[in-house]
Amino acid sequence: MTRVPFVDLAAAHAEVAAEVRAGFDRVLAATAFVQGPDVAEFEREYAAFAGAAHCVGLGNGTDAVEFALRAAGAGPGREVVLPANTFVATAEAVARTGATPVLVDVDPEHLLMDPGAARAAVGPATAAVVPVHLYGQMAPRPEVDVPVVEDAAQSQGAARDGQSIYGDLAATSFYPGKNLGAYGDAGAVVTGSAGHARAVRLLANHGSEVKYVHETLGFNSRLDTLQAVVLRAKLRRLHAWNDLRCAAAARYADLLAGIPGLVLPKEAPGNRHVWHLYVVRVPDRDRVAEALGELGVGCGVHYPVPVHLTPAFRSLGYARGDFPTSESAAAEILSLPMFPQLSEEQQERVAQALRKILG
Repeated sequence: MTRVPFVDLAAAHAEVAAEVRAGFDRVLAATAFVQGPDVAEFEREYAAFAGAAHCVGLGNGTDAVEFALRAAGAGPGREVVLPANTFVATAEAVARTGATPVLVDVDPEHLLMDPGAARAAVGPATAAVVPVHLYGQMAPRPEVDVPVVEDAAQSQGAARDGQSIYGDLAATSFYPGKNLGAYGDAGAVVTGSAGHARAVRLLANHGSEVKYVHETLGFNSRLDTLQAVVLRAKLRRLHAWNDLRCAAAARYADLLAGIPGLVLPKEAPGNRHVWHLYVVRVPDRDRVAEALGELGVGCGVHYPVPVHLTPAFRSLGYARGDFPTSESAAAEILSLPMFPQLSEEQQERVAQALRKILG
C-alpha cells in the first residue's frame, strides 16, 4: 500500500510546473539572475497579499527575523522577548543581533506565546517582543510599548481579528514545506514603515542602496530571481491551497474524534487558521510516531526540544521546569500529514492507524 506522506511537495509542483518552467526560461533568456524584475513583482504582490505597504524579499527566513529585529533596534546590550516553544531559528536570529533572548511560556490550549507573560518580561533593555505564529495561526498581540516583530514563518494567509499583520514588522520563511514554499531557501519581511523596509533592504544588500555606495555594514541575503518566479506562481494559488488545508483540518476533526488519549488542535477565537501543521497531543508520543511509520503514515514533531533546553542556548541560564507548558507540549506533540492535496482516503488511513495504535 502506498505510504501517506507527511508532506507532498511534488503534488504542489505539478500544479505550477508549466508556469514555473516558462518563468525560468524567461529569466534564463534575460540572464536576470540577481534582483531581476520578478523579485520586485513578487515583493509588490506579497505585500498586497499580506496587507502591508512594503515587502523585502530575502535569502531565508532566519535572516528575515534577524533583519527585522535589527531594524527594530535589537543589538548588543538589548533583550528580545520570545516564546520557549518555537523553532530554534527564532532565538538564533535574536542572538545573531547581539541581543539576549528572554524566554516566556505559551498558553496550554493553543501553544502560542502567552501575551501576559510577554508583557511581564518587558523591561528597560527590551528592544522587541516576537510573537511566533505557530502551526498556521497567529499568536495574540502582546500589549507592550516596544516594537513587535512577528515570526510569521508558518502563517502565510492567516489572520487575527481580520488582520494579517499587527506588528511593526513581520518576518516570514518560504522554506519548501511552508504554505508558500520556494524550491530552496527564501524569506521576506513585510512592514508598514518605509524606514523599516529601507533598513532591511540595506542589511540584505551589503548595506547598499546605490551600487558601490555602502551606507552601513550589511549582509548578502537577496531573494533569488528564480525563487521569485516559483513564489509568484504559487502565491496565485495560495488562498485556494489554504482553503484546502482548512477543509482537511475539518475532516481530521471528524475522523479523529473520540480516539482515546488523542487531543486535537484548537483554533483560537478570532483567528483564521491556515493549518500549516496539524498538531495533536498524545501520551507516549515517540511510540505512537514509530507505530505510525510502521503502518505507512508519515509524521513529524514540531518541536521536540524547547529553546531553553537546546544545548546552543544553555548560556541563557534557564533550567528544566522553567517553562512547564512548553516542556510538556514538547513531549506530547505530533504533527500529522497536512498539505493541500491530502485526500480523504489518505486521511482515513491516518485515522485508522491512530485508532489501531491507541485503541
